[in-house]
Amino acid sequence: MIKKPVPHPIIPLDYPDPDIIRVGDRYYMVSTTMHFFPGGELLTSTDLVHWSHHSYIYDRLDSTPAQQLKDGENIYGKGMWAATLRYHLGTFYVLFAANDTKQTYLYRTDNINGPWTKQTVKGFYHDASLLFDDDDRKYIVYGNTDIRVTELNDELTGPKNDGISKIIVSEPNPVLGYEGSHIYKIDGKYFLFLISSLPDQWFRVQSCFVSDRIDGPYTGDIILEDDSGFSGQGVAQGGIVDTPEGNWYMMLFQDMGAAGRMPVLVPLNWKDGLPVVSDKNKIPESFSYPIRQPVNVDKMVSSDEFKVKQENGYGLQHWWQFNHEPDQESFSLNTDEGYYEISHKQKVKDLMEAVNTLTQRMTFPYCRASVRVDFKGLNDGDLAGISAFQGDYGFIAVTKGDGHYQLLVRTSESDSKDMSNKGDTDRSEKEWVRISLTEEHVDLMIEADFRNGRDVASFYYRSREVDQFKKVGPDHQLFFKLDHFTGCRFGLFSFATEKTGGYARFKSFIYSTLNS
Repeated sequence: MIKKPVPHPIIPLDYPDPDIIRVGDRYYMVSTTMHFFPGGELLTSTDLVHWSHHSYIYDRLDSTPAQQLKDGENIYGKGMWAATLRYHLGTFYVLFAANDTKQTYLYRTDNINGPWTKQTVKGFYHDASLLFDDDDRKYIVYGNTDIRVTELNDELTGPKNDGISKIIVSEPNPVLGYEGSHIYKIDGKYFLFLISSLPDQWFRVQSCFVSDRIDGPYTGDIILEDDSGFSGQGVAQGGIVDTPEGNWYMMLFQDMGAAGRMPVLVPLNWKDGLPVVSDKNKIPESFSYPIRQPVNVDKMVSSDEFKVKQENGYGLQHWWQFNHEPDQESFSLNTDEGYYEISHKQKVKDLMEAVNTLTQRMTFPYCRASVRVDFKGLNDGDLAGISAFQGDYGFIAVTKGDGHYQLLVRTSESDSKDMSNKGDTDRSEKEWVRISLTEEHVDLMIEADFRNGRDVASFYYRSREVDQFKKVGPDHQLFFKLDHFTGCRFGLFSFATEKTGGYARFKSFIYSTLNS
């Protein structure tokens, strides 16, 4: 253990609502993956600082029309929220509620590498946390504003008949009441960690309540009120974990603008049997953590030549996720020639309805990604390109009209820039650039700059006539809002607006950050 500055955020990517466990000397973390598939991503670490991809819990949920972007439906901003991750008597558990189906799902396995068995739990449990008590009774703690404990039956299929079910903590906060429950039993006492906002302004804070009984009474208060100098965005919500040496940490998240909500490691101390962060409820500038050699480092974002096919999931490298459950009959991966192909089996209105959009998270505070688009298979009215994928999206793409290819830049902006904006009825798309192309492929690039709160995407292209990347169109302002409730991503897309049958191919995806 050495004391040193720790990266903030600990992972510069959109991994919100983290929950964390330790099994032996390995740590595992799960976070919200919303409408992206595969979902329920697990990360792993040996030292709480260096994290890598481990696996996904599921490839699909219920394959509803909305989850598949069918019949004009979607699950943007819904899907899988705030999972709880537990390990009990040799079995791993992941439980979460899906806000589109209004169901609660429980996945379990005896092997962290899977496969996972799926079941549902009767009821809808917002931001739930599981507790396996010492007497083998099972509880779920959940809610918003009113935090409730409900005892589950032995099969974990629903509430136990005549079991405990009551409100244990409540806060009618006008900004954000208590939620993000994480319940633990430590040394015979029950510790409940919750997120809320300061009542007079938007500022996330972390609180902890303690009781001698699972059903209360609980007493507690704020234990962390700190934005680490970043735009008044407080650090809160997540799980706690101990090291083999007996030191404790919280893995919370912080809003980092349009790039998303990112994990932050916070040391947790104990004073008179109660958890504290510091005397002033602030994160120390430097603190000790267990330095160990990272193992099995699987990248969370990466370049891709599309020349490797995975045997599990959808065949693509694990750093890719689809915008919704994909239509497997309208995409393919050619590892011999190295390309990802989207074929158009349906007409859609715009990017938000396009199936098989392939996404990767954007890296804070700066990143860029380029891709070669082979567009000779486009029909009139088709579009294919790379997007800054969010509700207020922007993209650079190739289209075909009257038999001719053209490069264009379009952005979609809504009237409201308020984070709480959930709808897209006021969104309009504007075209900024249209340039004729005479070849059948082009390199497209998006640069994303989140430094100093800029939160902008810029668009570039390179062709036979333009041998260096050339910027086109204006910088596009990015926003984090509840309509998607995720950080902005790179998205490779192709879709038809006039007739089906066309296709586009994507090659040589190159992802760069400040450190690459």
